[in-house]
Amino acid sequence: MSSANKFILGISCFYHDSAAALIRDGEIVVAVQEERFTRKKHDAGFPLNAVKYCINSQNIDLGEIEFIVYYEKPLLTFERLLETYLGVAPRGGRSFIAAMQVWLKEKLFLKSELKRQFKLIQEEVSTKKKVRIPELLFSEHHFSHASAAFYPSPFEEAAILCMDGVGEWATTSTWVGKSNKIEPIWEISFPHSLGLLYSAFTFYCGFKVNSGEYKLMGLAPYGKPKYVKEIKENLIHIKEDGTFRLDISYFKYHRGFCMTTRKFHKLFGSPPRKRETQLTQFQMDLASSIQVVTEEIVIKLAKSLRQETGQKNLCLAGGVALNCVANGKLLKEKIFENIWIQPASGDAGSALGAALIGWYEHFQKPRKVNPNDSMKGTYLGCDFSNEEIISYLKNINAPFKILEDDLLFEELANLLNEGKVIGWFNGAMEFGPRALGGRSIIGDPRNKKMQSIMNLKIKFRESFRPFAPSVLEEDVSSQFEMDGKSPYMLLVAPINKELCMNISDEQEKLFGIEKLKIIRSSLPAITHVDYSARVQTVNSYANPRYYKLINAFKRKTGCPTIINTSFNVRGEPIVCTPKDAYQCFMRTEMDVLVLQNQILFKTEQNNIDQDETWKQEFELD
Repeated sequence: MSSANKFILGISCFYHDSAAALIRDGEIVVAVQEERFTRKKHDAGFPLNAVKYCINSQNIDLGEIEFIVYYEKPLLTFERLLETYLGVAPRGGRSFIAAMQVWLKEKLFLKSELKRQFKLIQEEVSTKKKVRIPELLFSEHHFSHASAAFYPSPFEEAAILCMDGVGEWATTSTWVGKSNKIEPIWEISFPHSLGLLYSAFTFYCGFKVNSGEYKLMGLAPYGKPKYVKEIKENLIHIKEDGTFRLDISYFKYHRGFCMTTRKFHKLFGSPPRKRETQLTQFQMDLASSIQVVTEEIVIKLAKSLRQETGQKNLCLAGGVALNCVANGKLLKEKIFENIWIQPASGDAGSALGAALIGWYEHFQKPRKVNPNDSMKGTYLGCDFSNEEIISYLKNINAPFKILEDDLLFEELANLLNEGKVIGWFNGAMEFGPRALGGRSIIGDPRNKKMQSIMNLKIKFRESFRPFAPSVLEEDVSSQFEMDGKSPYMLLVAPINKELCMNISDEQEKLFGIEKLKIIRSSLPAITHVDYSARVQTVNSYANPRYYKLINAFKRKTGCPTIINTSFNVRGEPIVCTPKDAYQCFMRTEMDVLVLQNQILFKTEQNNIDQDETWKQEFELD
């Protein structure tokens, strides 16, 4: 095999958010999550479809891959489970038996299972009678996070901070990356976990663990941090350097099927909220309190890391790095000169980190730093041509028009200005949890009714959930108190004061969801109750068509900002294919669908017969 044509495949699976990523000669070429294919949110299974897409997109078979890297070491995780359960025995007996059944059946023999799966893929996609199955390597969980954080970053060297629920043992880890090397500094080990602490409050407030944490973050501004003292005096001891220890007697995640104990419930005077029941001020105040504690820990850890390493750049990864409010506070503190956050910070991104470890650690290859980063805007997934889209639309007899770009963008600017909600399907699909102009639903942020319309009629989700803005990169400071870039929607910033509106004393007295009724800025649909927004800056080189669309809206209205939310409904992954997009369009009150250069209007669709799967109720999460 030519040295100029080395492929490495990274995978993550069997916990949550399975994914596959392929690099070629150190370049990230494809990365995609399994959930997008199976339509099962946070799919944890073997990433069969994701792997097949990776190799098919490059017209190769498995035999042309140097080796496959799995994102963690399962035997170390098994060791943690055994030690943890033995430490709390006889408590946790039922969950121990359940866990062991899974491990003894599948995970303990993971290497054999992975080889079996890859052999099946090879037999399916290869025309050759016998093709080698690449060697299978294993990385450590937090090393995969650190790799995904540093290697694609725009920095020659940087400090690295990884925070999540738990890997094998590590829950928080610190590293230094220089050129093509990453060296560990120190770590905090299970069961002391900031990610699991936040997840415990996610559970207690009635949201689903490993998916509802962002809801808790969105709920926080509606409350007041009344319970910070109770949290810090009982649940967690935070040292001045940001390291911490939990009082495990309040938690059950290490020995049971739920997150919190009766002692936790007694501390706050209430049992956990049941899902789908009404949210109260109590949950809002709890959300606010744990958010404040999280921010304190993140900022203290960052200060310690800066002092310890002397580095001016910081890279972040792990599930906690998706807490964009904490990220915004960290940026504002100016502890580091520059911060870069892996856009796929969770376990899906660890598939990419694992592949990059193979390139830099195994092959010892030199690293080329891209000053804009190497993630290609996260547009690393499935792509569809106009010809493929037209063929699909004709096959289902869907009425549509074809418009060249300039006419299309002008038309969409007019439609947005009229208050229409548009499904935007453009180019390659994003890798990670955020829609960034590849698979987005867009609207006019100036429209006072747009937040409730999109939440209740399009997304079918809770009314308190905020929407994010996409803003032209060169105009960001005119809209938000932010000077730098935020291409991956991972930073929260205040609305520019010139756009904010004064509110009355009577309005100030409103609390909870009632705060939603107040118009706080000239961009009400993306202004959260604390006058902030989760910002995505858009430039002309990463996504030129999305940039041109927003620019057309700016020419039409003078506003360089639009609403951007993910193209999906509640309980469903972001759409992948034109079929997924059309189905979502038809099941909601979206007005317009754009599939590349094809535009469809809801009023022109002829009640096309739908598959039975279209009629199923949405999963409530």
